[in-house]
Amino acid sequence: MPRADRLFRLLTALRLLPQPVTAARLAEETGVSERTLYRDIDSLRAGGALIDGAAGLGYTLTEDPALPPQMFSRLEVEALVLGLSQVRHMGDSALSKAAEQAMAKITATLPERVQRQAVHAISRSVKFTARPAVPAHISILRQATWDENEVQIHYTDLNGTPSVRRIWPLAIVYFDNALMCMGWCLLRQDYRRFHLERMMDVTLTGASFRPRRVPLLREYVQQVRAVYPTAQQAGL
Repeated sequence: MPRADRLFRLLTALRLLPQPVTAARLAEETGVSERTLYRDIDSLRAGGALIDGAAGLGYTLTEDPALPPQMFSRLEVEALVLGLSQVRHMGDSALSKAAEQAMAKITATLPERVQRQAVHAISRSVKFTARPAVPAHISILRQATWDENEVQIHYTDLNGTPSVRRIWPLAIVYFDNALMCMGWCLLRQDYRRFHLERMMDVTLTGASFRPRRVPLLREYVQQVRAVYPTAQQAGL
């Protein structure tokens, strides 16, 4: 394999694999010996890539402007444009703005030919119905989910029954006509889906459930897929 292709594959592996990535895993992904891998890591660092870590500890890639322009196939560009366009339609104002900024940053790193493909992409996302209003407390829920912090909510269920719940927010899910928080309900001691528009007075309790979010979410997704086989096709 040409050295340039090998280094590109190594960069891709560093971007995609859960970090820190061990040298053994990277060597397996790129098809080289660990000795060669260490030399390739040094080559990427010399080229401007910020890679933290060392042998025996694993490696973490920090993206850097000094990296070479990103390369995407035409179909990958179409997927990026379509996906970020969908986010602009569905997300709250902060998420929509982030999608625009992400597209601008990605496009700026592309070679001129691929930039033109992005600007003139054939795939578009169009919505003729108004986007449902996104509650202001989505920012609190988003941050609590990232930080794995417990929240207390005043909630009214579909039958109009009010309750006060403490939940561990696991994910925010955008359905076609609803915005929901998947979480672990401490009152019911089970997984629940909460409509964001039915939440009131969302506050942090100060309690943390770290590092439970990932395993709880993985278990919940497995349960949903077992009951609804098409859930995986829908992105769950």
